[in-house]
Amino acid sequence: MPLANYRGRKVVVLGLARSGAAAAKLFHQAGSVVTANDRKERDACPEASELEALGISVVCGGHPDDLVTPDTALLVKNPGIPYSAAPIRQAETLGVEVVTEVEVAGQLSPAPIVGITGSNGKTTTTTWTGELLTAAGLSPIVAGNIGRPLVDAAQEIGPEGWLVAELSSFQLKGTTDFHPRIACLLNLAETHLDYHGTMEDYVASKAKLFANLSDGDTAIFNADDAVCAEIGQASAGRHWPFSLTKRLAVGVSVEPPFPAEADGESSVTQFAERWIVARDGSGADTRIIAVDKLGIPGRHNCANALAAVAIALAAGAEASTLREPLERFNGVEHRLEYVGTFREARYYNDSKATNPTATIMSVSSLPAPLVLIAGGTRQGLRLSRADPAFPRSP
Repeated sequence: MPLANYRGRKVVVLGLARSGAAAAKLFHQAGSVVTANDRKERDACPEASELEALGISVVCGGHPDDLVTPDTALLVKNPGIPYSAAPIRQAETLGVEVVTEVEVAGQLSPAPIVGITGSNGKTTTTTWTGELLTAAGLSPIVAGNIGRPLVDAAQEIGPEGWLVAELSSFQLKGTTDFHPRIACLLNLAETHLDYHGTMEDYVASKAKLFANLSDGDTAIFNADDAVCAEIGQASAGRHWPFSLTKRLAVGVSVEPPFPAEADGESSVTQFAERWIVARDGSGADTRIIAVDKLGIPGRHNCANALAAVAIALAAGAEASTLREPLERFNGVEHRLEYVGTFREARYYNDSKATNPTATIMSVSSLPAPLVLIAGGTRQGLRLSRADPAFPRSP
């Protein structure tokens, strides 16, 4: 979908906020006739005035019946807007292509793209990857679901850098030709079923990250997750798995491996004398770092480190540059973030653990005794899946 194809044609941007405003500006600059729409009232759309000053039509306060018409060439949607929304249903009826800004950014970026997705650990892995690539002198820009609009980053980055993109299932569902140079799938767990309706649709959306890989690309995937492994192995390109529990002939793994089943004790105490090791298939082992030297705790964060190392090596980083940023990195806000100590109790903010699997992983990373304060929306999930991690007193 080259932008030039939409010069002089009607493009509807559904949903403002940062990514919608960025997409509206981009198509306006490309000569499209842009209408930006948000169901929020005008006073809740701070981007509206700036867009109108540029000559972009902005409609707030609802979705007009005539927003999408037969002459609409493209609808760019905010990832969070469900496909059941009336303008999207209307676009599909009229045969209008519906995409997210990820599709647009993929066409725009002069730099190769790293796409990172998964149910848990995306932000940590994406941020860590950015640190590793920076240390290796590979000039990354980190963007996407992590907060910065991908189209903005795609316009800023040069061909010598790497665009490192955290990608949600919402964003990937709205792609068709998006083509990363490196695609990484961290894990898959039941989540966001209120949006996707079924686990099958959720998994299919994640798998779109691998759909357009070619022989010169790299597929990085979790060999400990059967569905991730199936998706990765079925893709084109070089296969570069990572594993906590298997010694891999090609890929990045922990050695000696962790036990296949984790419990709280193994997650906290069994890091000693384990290493992150990379193998390229030539028979040579490259020791990257001792697991107990990683800057953030937890078996799940060790898995995130494996993925970040695999990405960095696939992007061309020298193994010798990786140890220092792996050791220095202290995590990101709201993800097992140490807050402080009060009356000998340590407090952690893990408010981004928004599904049972994420909560179990976080709890297993910390020593007992532990008090969990939890809440939030169900997202259509079976919260009982977390019961084994929280045994009840008789």
